[in-house]
Amino acid sequence: MKSFDRQDGKLVLAHILFAFGALLLGGIAGMMQGMVRGGASILPDFIGYYELLTAHGVLMALIFTTYFIVGFLYSGVSHTLGGKLLPAARKLGWAGYILMSVGTIIGVAVILAGQATVLYTFYAPMKASPWFYIALALVVIGSWLSGFGMFYQYRQWRKANTGKLSPLFAYMSVVTMLLWQIATIGVAVEVVVQLIPWSFGWVDTVNVVLSRTLFWYFGHPLVYFWLLPAYLCWYVVIPKIIGGRIFSDALARLSFMLFLLFSIPVGFHHQLMEPGISSFWKFLQVVLTFMVIIPSLMTAFSMFATFELFGRSKGAKGLFGWVKVLPWKDVRFFAPFMGMLIFIPAGAGGIINASNQMNAVVHNTLWVTGHFHLTVATSVALTFFGIVYWLIPVVTGRVLTPRMNRLGIIQTLIWCVGMFIMSGSMHTVGLLGSPRRTAYTTYDDHPDAVLWMPYHVAMAVGGVILFIGVVLIISNVIGLLRAPKGETEYPIGEVSESADHTPKYLERWGLWIGIAVALILFAYTIPLIDIIRNSVNAPGVRTW
Repeated sequence: MKSFDRQDGKLVLAHILFAFGALLLGGIAGMMQGMVRGGASILPDFIGYYELLTAHGVLMALIFTTYFIVGFLYSGVSHTLGGKLLPAARKLGWAGYILMSVGTIIGVAVILAGQATVLYTFYAPMKASPWFYIALALVVIGSWLSGFGMFYQYRQWRKANTGKLSPLFAYMSVVTMLLWQIATIGVAVEVVVQLIPWSFGWVDTVNVVLSRTLFWYFGHPLVYFWLLPAYLCWYVVIPKIIGGRIFSDALARLSFMLFLLFSIPVGFHHQLMEPGISSFWKFLQVVLTFMVIIPSLMTAFSMFATFELFGRSKGAKGLFGWVKVLPWKDVRFFAPFMGMLIFIPAGAGGIINASNQMNAVVHNTLWVTGHFHLTVATSVALTFFGIVYWLIPVVTGRVLTPRMNRLGIIQTLIWCVGMFIMSGSMHTVGLLGSPRRTAYTTYDDHPDAVLWMPYHVAMAVGGVILFIGVVLIISNVIGLLRAPKGETEYPIGEVSESADHTPKYLERWGLWIGIAVALILFAYTIPLIDIIRNSVNAPGVRTW
């Protein structure tokens, strides 16, 4: 078994460790925020609730996820496309890491200094320090460089292997970064063209509707940037870990390509309650939003087909006999599987959020917060945690010990319990009308607000349990770095012998990118013209 290239391992490990540093800081901010919201504590004078809320969102939703995804994808690209990164690809990876790190440090410093209390969505006309927007731009540009490095490695492999089907992991990595590159164009235009000149005072006002539209052009595909690497693990890695085979290479590739097509031109379903956008274009993007359900169901079918075939190969009988033979005591399987399981209610919540009438009930309530804590903070996070238990040993030349495996199982269970309490309370109290993005208040002891308080306390309890989970995963990461030396295999599954042949058209990148661009232009061109023509401008305000 060939060991992982040392230079590539350093690049991967740098990203993974930075990600978990962000997770720790974001977890501290999240726990403090939950305690305040539940009325259990009062913050010191030097930090405010909304500063914590901004730091928590930025560190968890943007920094932890982006660093982990880039590091994870680089590891698989290195392993499957030649066994090591080409020098140019590695240099682009390091350049991206440095730029993102500089941007992160500047951004967090500005937030903690009280100059960017605008939450992670940074809606105008709330105005932050220009350095906050510059920091965001650096993070995005750095991630682009990392994506270019992966594209370069993939293209060079294709040139050297003309006519061959590219490895599934590499294919999915390219789709994921393509999605990111296309989606971040929106937020880059918002930040560079609108917000930076406005925050420096070079222009007096900002087009508020345009700003939000550009953000949500990026904001919803961001969800699939989080999810696709988790799906990649489910499709490619989990079959190898359980000892089975990938159900269908063609189905896996097609599902990823459908995510690329349908996850970008749908941002208006986050703006259903906002004026300034025609109801027709909102309706169109809601329809496109529901199209994303198709590849999600394809993924669910593929995974349970993989489990079923594996179970049958082990002699399992009956409808659910395969459940008994899965490796429940292996954290590399258990943590991602719990993520898969929890994605069922998480996905159902997403359907509610994207439905016009039902969205009117839950809009801007804690239901929404509960929903994305089930998606990114549970389905995605648990899958990433499961990946860590084999990825760090692979890149450092170590092995996962039984003790560390048990600690991983315990950490997964603690995370699930904490999230069940916190997210369950958020969903319930959201249906009772409790708003999101607000600090502790009883609204002058209004009866409705008094009714919410037990749920807010439960949220705080769940948040504390989750923070214990954060501490445990950080401890486990440190333990993995100190694990015994040895060789750990990079788990890449093989395709089932009975699977159909993968059509070559799935690797015709020009065709799929062209369709994606056409859908985006169709969904956004006329609405953007209307938004610019009927400009709703506002000066900057500080609400803190």
